[in-house]
Amino acid sequence: MERTARLGTTNDADNVTVIAVVARGDDQEFRVSHSVPAHVAGIDIPKSVSAAWAQRQGLSSAVASTTTLRSVGGSDLLFVSGGSESLNELDEWRRIGAAVSKSASGNSVALLLALEDVSEPHRVTQAIVEGALLSSYRYRGGDEEAAELVIVPVGPLPTVEFHDALASGVAAGVTVGNAVNWAKRLIDTPAGDLPPKELAKRAVQRLEALEHVSVSSWAESKIEDERLGGLLGVSQGSAQPPRLVLATYDPRPEEDLPHVVLVGKGVTFDSGGLSLKSGEGMMTMKTDMTGAAVVLSVIGAAAELGLSIKVTAIAPMTENLPSHRAVKPGDVLTIRNGMTIEVLNTDAEGRLILADGLSLAAELEPDAIIDVATLTGAQNVALGDEIGGLFASDDALAEQLLLASAASGEALCRLPLFENYESHIESDVADMKNIGKPGKAGAISAALLLRRFTNSLPWAHFDIAGPGRSDAARGYYTKGATAFTARTILEYLSNVSANA
Repeated sequence: MERTARLGTTNDADNVTVIAVVARGDDQEFRVSHSVPAHVAGIDIPKSVSAAWAQRQGLSSAVASTTTLRSVGGSDLLFVSGGSESLNELDEWRRIGAAVSKSASGNSVALLLALEDVSEPHRVTQAIVEGALLSSYRYRGGDEEAAELVIVPVGPLPTVEFHDALASGVAAGVTVGNAVNWAKRLIDTPAGDLPPKELAKRAVQRLEALEHVSVSSWAESKIEDERLGGLLGVSQGSAQPPRLVLATYDPRPEEDLPHVVLVGKGVTFDSGGLSLKSGEGMMTMKTDMTGAAVVLSVIGAAAELGLSIKVTAIAPMTENLPSHRAVKPGDVLTIRNGMTIEVLNTDAEGRLILADGLSLAAELEPDAIIDVATLTGAQNVALGDEIGGLFASDDALAEQLLLASAASGEALCRLPLFENYESHIESDVADMKNIGKPGKAGAISAALLLRRFTNSLPWAHFDIAGPGRSDAARGYYTKGATAFTARTILEYLSNVSANA
């Protein structure tokens, strides 16, 4: 059951099943803030408990550990650990939100938020709500009414502006959490239920209802007219026709707002084509459209947040399957910008469709281009399944994205665009080939290929093959799709908007 969230008052605590309070602990005791009322919704809230008692109940000084005091006839009381020191990291608040949500087990819950713990009201409440909503996501959610998280500020309210910042943070957390969960639901959908045509349909349905957003879905004939040779080549092996979704959010067309173009890989199932994957390697390949889901969710959230920035999303969509029509190793494809790529491995298909998407993006001459893709196994080998790879042609853009990554809690590591490795993708029959040297710097070779289609504009590439899905629930991540980098990109766009 997924959650909703709102800001409330102590009176709202009378209508929930669980009351949650943050407790800080050390070797002696766990303490609840003095501003938390001693009596709420018919239950007594102790101001401290011994460390020995807490340990027996499973409550530790690790942030977001919990224990619940069950009640007969009243609300349960949930202690959630705030650690031993001040909560300074937004990701700690996300983990607290997730812990409260999971411990409430599908019931409504009120979190009593001590205001002396809050230095950045908007960001703290947004983080709490993000954690609660992201952790409550289930693909098989059913039709039950959504459970509610009520954040109840307690303690002296400094200003009306402080209260408004709390409320706006909750609203932003709901928008971001719902957008990410929308992307996760697409990613988790079986490939048989979500071919390119259906993915495009769902994207259009979501985006066309939003203010200041224009969206179109290109059918195969339009894709041919637009000379998207990479997308057409990859799609040859499938009976399902390709699509490309192009959406633009422009809140003030009469002004020269900063313009960012997002490009997302949308391979709705990747068998590897004629360079066939193993059976085990195909098991999770319904998630190979993660990049498309991410950029489409981001542009929708940007519109709902009312950001003062122009955003365009480009999502080429196809299946990559073997058949008598499939592109063959040794074939040469011509990309929209006229460059040619020799296809030596049909399982390196993501860069072929991204080349078309990046060519379209470069023609718009934006201030920045960002692409997202579950692109290479080499990224997973290098960084594992919790850290994404960041490549960037512009140091300032890279720094902004790394700052956004730190705020979002999505770990990124910048990898080099090492010029000497350009030789790895040289071809004897085309402008380049689609693979580098076997077993050597595969993620870098792929990024160097993509850079050739950005027309020297500021560009960043997220390779998220590892963190794009999670094999187990951890923190506010649920098992399955993660929509990794969606929150980082939204944080970056929000910062650009604020500085516009």
